[in-house]
Amino acid sequence: MKFEAVTIKDIAKALGLSTSTVSRALRDSYEISPETKKKVLEYSEKINYRPNPIALSLKEKRSRSIGIIVCEIANSFFSQTINGIESIAYDMGYNVIIAQSHESYEREVLNVQYLASRSIDGLLVSVSSETKDLEHLRNLHDRGFPIVFFDRVVDEMETHKVIVDNFKGAYDATMHLVQCGYRHIAALAGSEYLSITKERLGGYRKALEDSGLTYNENYVQHCLHGGMLYDEVEDSLTALLQQPQKPDAIMASADKLTTNCLRYFKKRKIRVPDDVALIGFSNLDLTDLLSPSLSVVRQPAFEMGQLSTELLIHQIESKRPVKEFEQRILPPQLFIRESTDRTLVR
Repeated sequence: MKFEAVTIKDIAKALGLSTSTVSRALRDSYEISPETKKKVLEYSEKINYRPNPIALSLKEKRSRSIGIIVCEIANSFFSQTINGIESIAYDMGYNVIIAQSHESYEREVLNVQYLASRSIDGLLVSVSSETKDLEHLRNLHDRGFPIVFFDRVVDEMETHKVIVDNFKGAYDATMHLVQCGYRHIAALAGSEYLSITKERLGGYRKALEDSGLTYNENYVQHCLHGGMLYDEVEDSLTALLQQPQKPDAIMASADKLTTNCLRYFKKRKIRVPDDVALIGFSNLDLTDLLSPSLSVVRQPAFEMGQLSTELLIHQIESKRPVKEFEQRILPPQLFIRESTDRTLVR
């Protein structure tokens, strides 16, 4: 049997009223008596009536829904960001539609096309690791469609952007390794196309230079899919550990790169931090319970989601076209644990 939603006509028929009377009662119109309003509202609640979102969107010329595109919901950073997005969106009367790119440019394009076809009011985007061509986003943006980039942003499009201070996060992490006595520090990074990769490697390199250590390009490995494919991480770490001078510490620049490093070391019985120290970006809630506990750079993901949504909805609801845009930069936090500090290891 095909599902059919309850309509205003159904309420009107059941109560012996006209559809216009029911419609006005649901809108709390002054033209309808309190007794009739009470009768309509009680009955609509009893039968679980909900307004038709398509009909409302046609009337208001807005769907009161926003789209989100992330690489993977299972990533702890993005799941926390989505929680922040929803906390603001639902309070402001907006529904949320989530799509995953799985680090695929082609899937990101399909996601954008699908969400735009659903008449969403705006889009929150963290681009995939494969994305170089922005035509699919630029076409929408040039027509005045509200788009806010968060975390993984693009310089080529002028719109609101919300990021973490990635440079500082990587700089502080690398300086911590130097202060712990490590001198051959490698970096395991994500796709070189991503803004976060460039910023984090910039912080890593500056920390080495400020410490009087030589930057060695052989100590930098890229994983295009950011740790989603374990084989990429395995190949990169093997290449690093085959260097004539093996690294004594590694700074991993993404959540799954960090945790998959630990997986690789455990598999090969490489002791952390005795054989190699490890620090990385991660929002995983259990990093302090791992063995060894992981030193991490933690990002304010929930706050990033909230701020991105506020900026997007402000743009959607603005009476005039928004022509001045902001880039908000949030501070990361450094947590020092056993994977870098030998004095903490029991």
